[in-house]
Amino acid sequence: MTGFTRRLLRHLSFAVTACALMLGATAHAQSGYTQTRYPIVLVHGLFGFDSALGVDYFYGIPDALRQGGARVFVAQVSAANSTEVRGEQLLAQVKTILAVTGASKVNLVGHSHGGPTTRYVAGVAPGLVASVTSIGGVNRGSRVADILRGVAPAGSVSETVANGAASALVGLINLVSGGSGLPQMPTAALDSLTTAGLADFNRRFPQAVPTGCGSGAELVNGVRYYSWTGTQQLTNVLDVTDGPLAVMGLVFGEANDGLVSACSSRLGKHLGDYRQNHLDEVNQLVGLRDWFSADPVTLYRQHANRLKQVGL
Repeated sequence: MTGFTRRLLRHLSFAVTACALMLGATAHAQSGYTQTRYPIVLVHGLFGFDSALGVDYFYGIPDALRQGGARVFVAQVSAANSTEVRGEQLLAQVKTILAVTGASKVNLVGHSHGGPTTRYVAGVAPGLVASVTSIGGVNRGSRVADILRGVAPAGSVSETVANGAASALVGLINLVSGGSGLPQMPTAALDSLTTAGLADFNRRFPQAVPTGCGSGAELVNGVRYYSWTGTQQLTNVLDVTDGPLAVMGLVFGEANDGLVSACSSRLGKHLGDYRQNHLDEVNQLVGLRDWFSADPVTLYRQHANRLKQVGL
């Protein structure tokens, strides 16, 4: 039994328990609010994980969705690899989820590099996907990735050093998240996230990518596409990750979340820009965010209800 299969069975067990508790709850106003027709699959970004040391990458979000009736699964793909490799891993997991649940499609929700990863699956197997939602998605590349590739060109000593450091980080992530069986190639991930890398990807998978900085097509090949993003970097003085994101945000010269520009994040029907940075978008670091902005968990719940309302 693979690690993903074990996690899948654990998620199913949790979902059954959550549904039983929900049926007995008195808060009928919340019952069924996030109960989409098709399962929701959350997909992490670069250096991401499903759960590490008991902490969800999508912090508090799976449980909140399940409490409203959704069937939720958290994919675990390579923490650092090309979009295509991650996409094939996700496709295999989607097929497993469909086989176990009996559903005919899934709603894919990807953060950061998870955006192009979900788009890959929708591009090669649109019949298995009801919707794709890209959150802070690197849909046109990241200026940060461009700079990193510039200072560490292919074949250089600096690339070797950077690749070694990234591999060490990935090894630590795998150790605490149980993803050690997945292939990792940090340089392939970096190439996928550059402007040039995404331009090539978009030539092959152009679905729902807008021509400008607005919304793209909402419905393509039977798949609905949505996106939202953050446009701030410093959002909570207690969050130690805000500082590095603020520094990286300076390289853009336009609205960004610290790693991805607002324009690059656009895909399909754009649902809004929020006072969130790249980690706030998944309710990290452990819920530390701008308390005067939209609650990330609420945004996911509202979106699940949106999918429910359109029959997905």
